[in-house]
Amino acid sequence: MVEIRAGAGGEEAALFVADLYKMYTRYSEQKGWKIENIHFHPTDIGGFKEVIFLVEGKDAFSTLRYESGVHRVQRVPITESSGRIHTSTATVAVLPEAEEIDEININPEDLRIETFRSRGAGGQHVNVTDSAVRITHIPTGIVVQCQDERSQHQNRAKAMRVLRAQLLQKKEEELREKISRERKAQIGRGERSERIRTYNFPQGRVTDHRVGLTLHNLEEILNGELDQLLIPLMKMMKEKELVSD
Repeated sequence: MVEIRAGAGGEEAALFVADLYKMYTRYSEQKGWKIENIHFHPTDIGGFKEVIFLVEGKDAFSTLRYESGVHRVQRVPITESSGRIHTSTATVAVLPEAEEIDEININPEDLRIETFRSRGAGGQHVNVTDSAVRITHIPTGIVVQCQDERSQHQNRAKAMRVLRAQLLQKKEEELREKISRERKAQIGRGERSERIRTYNFPQGRVTDHRVGLTLHNLEEILNGELDQLLIPLMKMMKEKELVSD
């Protein structure tokens, strides 16, 4: 499950979210993975404040997991008349989906389920019934919603999948924090708040700051040619994990 959200930069950050969504979609198509859209929060000029989608396929999570973090873009916004370069950000979270219901025990009494009239991506196909679903997990305050399907039942089922995945992530994060406190030395793996990659449009380059790799083929990367970045990154991360073990 991939979640992309606009960070600093307003409309330009939202446009960058759309760029990243297209990048991951094209990469997934190359890999033969299946994309299933969950939620879009579009803006008026073609961007997205938030995009959530599922990626299903062999090694999908193990390949995309290191995309989590802050992605930075440097370019001249379409709204900038003076030609000044702006820096904007988007955050990416990659979560494993809870495949077995028994992994996460959700008490129905802990849920507040609301329906509302949905708005499709870009405003198309607006439903005439309140088919969109918002679910609040009261104990944790986690809120998820889905509006991609025409059926309220289908949207509710998708929203529950998102909720299970987020509760699983929370459970795993709590476990990692507990283990981290018990270790004599903390193993750094990069927090989400850290900048992991910069996409510089004027110079046509992309830099992954974790592996120290700079490529001058930004257009190819945004068209889904991500293996050039991901293969050396995964190799480095696996080496770090072997050392920490």
